[in-house]
Formats: sequence, structure tokens, C-alpha cells
Amino acid sequence: MRLPEDVIESFESHFDRKPEILVCAPGRVNLIGEHTDYNEGFVLPMAIDRAIWMAISPRPDRRVQVLSADYADESGFDLDDIRRGQGWPEYLKGMAQMLQTHGLAVSGFDAVMGGDIPRGAGLSSSAAVEMAAARAFVAVSGLEWDPVRVAKIGQEVENKWIGVSSGIMDQMVIAAARPGHALFLDCRTLEMQYVPLPSGVSVLVMDTATRRGLIGSAYNERRAQCESAARFFGVHSLRDVSMADFEQRGAGLQGAPHKRAKHIVSENERVLAALDMMRSGESAALGILLNQSHISLRDDFEVSSPALNQMVECAWDLAGCLGARMTGAGFGGCAVALVETKLAQSFSTQVAECYRRIAGLEPMIYLCQASGGADAVKLPG
Repeated sequence: MRLPEDVIESFESHFDRKPEILVCAPGRVNLIGEHTDYNEGFVLPMAIDRAIWMAISPRPDRRVQVLSADYADESGFDLDDIRRGQGWPEYLKGMAQMLQTHGLAVSGFDAVMGGDIPRGAGLSSSAAVEMAAARAFVAVSGLEWDPVRVAKIGQEVENKWIGVSSGIMDQMVIAAARPGHALFLDCRTLEMQYVPLPSGVSVLVMDTATRRGLIGSAYNERRAQCESAARFFGVHSLRDVSMADFEQRGAGLQGAPHKRAKHIVSENERVLAALDMMRSGESAALGILLNQSHISLRDDFEVSSPALNQMVECAWDLAGCLGARMTGAGFGGCAVALVETKLAQSFSTQVAECYRRIAGLEPMIYLCQASGGADAVKLPG
């Protein structure tokens, strides 16, 4: 699609009038801090220049009618009678339901929605739809945009409506990101710090062309194992366990909970170290932390996959690569690499060739810019 122009033109064609508002909600890539968010730990994501776009106009009634350009499918629901179903409309219905549950008076609208975030790739296309829907409801209902509050509501949509026990990282960075910066987030206190990306370094997202689903997968199992480990240590969450604590007492943990706790505890330390490296511009040291994160996710949290490992190992072997790891929940999707900007183009070609040769799949390599968070603008009449 030619975004956002295509969603505007599709709206005019489908609804036979001009849209009044254009909403954008970016995808995200997590630089480091994987599976730490629902353990109340630390994460360091950034919004990317791929997004969900919605062209919208208010309706005089309580109806929401949305055409998905990506699925060539239309769906609608009544704000006073929201019923569960299946598929992409559930993210919009869930957001409408949760906003109203929190006492916010929302209005109906017509919309055309489209985007260029690869679905199921670990770049948070679903959270982007949630935040785009939230931005749309806020815009047509005369409400104030509160990124933190809306992000919390978005997490409730995932947990209570969709049924995925996810943390708050995706919704928070999509709602609150700043151009040119990563977002350090303390997932317990929701304290945020904006951190500029190191100069001379580019962020590349490497799509393995493999997909995973979170519902019914090992994601919720990993969360339960982390909670079991936290109970062993007598703490509210693994955020409260230091590496010294783990080394002193962790031997008493058995099996999977031991390995899951080792990853979470060490990953939190890596995020804090990465924050320091970014502030001081030590990009080589930052890259090493990414490599360590991947090894931990592969061996201790066991959420990598053969395709993700192949992609990361291809990246590690190439000139200009400072560090690389799987990103997102795992079991497929994308990896992320920090690459010297002067070598980014040649790296993109070479890593695709390497992965194609080893995996027999056609990857997509995206050179990403750090974008701002969800936004809504009035369109000319």
C-alpha cells in the first residue's frame, strides 16, 4: 500500500465522503529486555517507521464500522452491545469495551485501516492496532490523550479480551515514543527515559519469514514459570531478584523455573547496562549485550527457533555487525541487529543472502528509523 494516502483514498471510495482525521500508530522493535516486562523489569524498545494507519470520520450514532484494507474485510459493532468474535476486529472491540469500562464516554466512527507492519513478526502489529483504535476513539470523542493511561488500558485489552498474558511494554512505547530515541521503561513504576540512539549506528530488523502465535503457545507457560520462580524466592516478581541472590539461592530451583529465572535476572542487568552504554555512546559494548541476550533467550528462556538462530548467526559473522538477537516473544518472527551505518546497505544484502542459503526462506530486511508514538491529525475538509 501507499500509506497513508491509500487509506484516505479507500475511505473516500468506500464511504463516499472525505475522512476528517488521520490516525497513525507505529510498530516497535525491542532493542533489549525480552520477557522482562511482565516480570516488572526493564525494557529498551523503540517505535519504528512502520505503522497502522486509520482514516476516520465520526458517526452520529453509536456504531463503529471499519474496513481493513489489509484483509479486504469489513466489520462493525455497536458500542452498547459489544460481543466477542474472532480475528482482527477483536482488538478494536476490546479497546472500545475497556475504554468504556474505565468510564470513558466514546463515540462511533467510520474508518479504513491499513498498515505496513509485518503481522506475526514480533513487531507488535496487534498493539499498534490497539493504540490506533485508542487514538481514534479519543479523537472522535473529544477526550484527552494520556499515553500512560491508554497504554494500561491496551494491556488490559490483551490480557482480558484477547487472552494473552502480555506486559505493558508494547502499548507504552507505541503510545509514548519520541522520534530518534529508544524508550527505557521501568515496567513496575512506568518511569520512562528517552535515550538517543548512538551516532553512526543503524537498527536493522531481520524478518525470518516464519510466524508464531501467542495464544495457546508457550508464552503463557513462560509467564507461569516465572511466577513460580518468584514464589520460590519469596518476592512479588523476578524484578526483585539480583544476580547475587540468584547465584546464592537459585540452585534450589529445579528444571524450567531455574532457567527462566536466570534469563530474567540477567536480562534486567543487561538492560541497565545497555542504558549506560547508549548514554555514553559505547556502541560496541551495547552490541555485545545484544549477543548475550540472544544466547540467554535461546538457552535459558528457550523461546528462540532454528530460523531465528540462523538469522542471528548470519548477522554475527558479517562485517559491520555490532550485535544481534531475536526480538519479540520468540518462536519465529524477527531478529534485530545494530550495524555500523556506513555498512548497513551491504550488511542488508549479505545477511539476506546468508539466511536464504542456510534456511531456504526469503527474508525481509528493514532499515528502521526511531519514530514517534501514536498520533492523530485533522485532515483538510
